[in-house]
This record gives sequence, structure tokens and C-alpha cells, in this order.
Amino acid sequence: MHVKGTKEAIVFAAASLLFVPGSRPDRFAKAYGAGAGLTVIDLEDAVAASDKDSARAAALEAVASAPQGWAIRINSVRTAAGIRDLAALIDAEVLPAVLLVPMVEEAGDLAVIAGALGEPCPQLIPLIETPRGLRHALAIAGHPKAAAVMFGGGDFSGELGVEMAWEPLLAARQQVVLACAETRKPAIDVPFIRLEDEAGLAEEAARARAIGFSAKAAIHPAQLAAIHAAFLPSEAEVAEAREALAAYEAGGGQAIRFRGRMLEAPFIIRYRALLARHEEQANA
Repeated sequence: MHVKGTKEAIVFAAASLLFVPGSRPDRFAKAYGAGAGLTVIDLEDAVAASDKDSARAAALEAVASAPQGWAIRINSVRTAAGIRDLAALIDAEVLPAVLLVPMVEEAGDLAVIAGALGEPCPQLIPLIETPRGLRHALAIAGHPKAAAVMFGGGDFSGELGVEMAWEPLLAARQQVVLACAETRKPAIDVPFIRLEDEAGLAEEAARARAIGFSAKAAIHPAQLAAIHAAFLPSEAEVAEAREALAAYEAGGGQAIRFRGRMLEAPFIIRYRALLARHEEQANA
């Protein structure tokens, strides 16, 4: 279980999300065993209109066998397919641990789902994929059912008429990160679509972490190793954090010199967060 907590405190600990098409149930087991922080059965972009009904049924069947192991990305609740997804979830005996909600443009989109599903409503991960959604990012991230927020760079690049690359989408990424920081929710970066470019994936994952993202989505199991290398604390980082905390406490909890630089309260917050993330992953 990678989304845990109460209504007052939600902790999303996954460093990676792996998408598998709902129309390919033959791939579910391989995706589930690939080692992603969260495995997402996709009913939206990866599924043709003619396959929506069968994909929905396959997804709910998988969830019924292991509800805590799956997330489902439904279709936008502003579409007929999304309304059918929501109706099926209302009638389902077992719900997934997490629902990803695409094309969210205001917090009301999440309120529709939470209201329809009631108390059993899973934690939600809204995808911000349009300029209008970005304008309402703070309210979306602040919804009580939002466990994290994902940046949907594919649709966003289409909206802007630009290449799906780092530079054209940097400003939008930063706004998503800022909204998530203010609401204390993790930000998830868009998948890297060039499957053969391992160096490019590693570079983009490192950049995403450097500006404040907590996780990155993947569209193939082979991408997970590079994502985990970028987002999971390394042994060296964990050792430094422990050493810094010990030095800070030994110094009486005030600013001290540590490894040639000043160590004070704001940096201690980061080190504590890093160790907390390390513990979450160790116990996941």
C-alpha cells in the first residue's frame, strides 16, 4: 500500500508509477511484478474507444483480486466514458486503493467523484493537463481526497503547441510543484516517452527531482530503474542526512558548520524529509 494515512494526513510514498493499458490484461501480471511504487491500469489514453467497456471490466476484475495493489486511471468525468467508469465504480464491490483522474480543470471535478463514491472513495491523483487546470492547481492539490498531483505533459504540450520536452514545459512543471508544496502534497512528473533514450530518461528524472517532484511515471518496466535511481534516496544521501542531524543536535539545535557549509533549520527539514522517505520505502 503506497497511499496511507487519514483524512488529516495523507502520505504518498511511491517514487514511480507504471501504466499498463486496461485493454491488455495479458500484461497486468508482468506490470504488477515490475517493482513500481504504484501500478496503474489505464482506461484513458492507452485504450481505444471500442475497447473501453472490456478494459473497464478487466481492470475491476484485477482490483477485486488485489485491491491494495492497483490504481486505475479513469477517463475524464467530463466525458461519457468517464461517467461510465464512475457508474461502474459506484456498483463495484471492491475499489482500488487509488484513482487517477485525468484532465482535471477545477477542484469540482474531484468533488464529483468523492460525492458519487462517498466514504469508500479511494485517494485521488488528479492530472493537471491544461492551462485552465494549471490556473486552478492550488485548489485541485488542496482537495482533501487528493493524495498527490500529476503533471500531464503530453496533453499540456499539445495545448501549447510545443514539443513535449523539458524547456517548453518547465514553467508549468514549476507551478505544479509550487501548488503541491503549499498544500503538502507530492508532485508526480509526466512519463518520458522516448523509450530507447536511457540517458535522456535519467537526465529528465534527475531534473524533475531537482525542482521538487517526488515521483515520475513510467510507460515501460525498463524505465523504473532510472526513475528509482533518481528519486529514491541513495545510501550516500541517507548517510549524510544522518550525520547532519547528529551534528545539528550535538550543536544544540542551532546553526553550525557542517562539511564546509552552514547547517541550519531549513536544511534540517530537508534532511528529515529525506530520511522519512527512506523509511517509507523501506517499510513499503
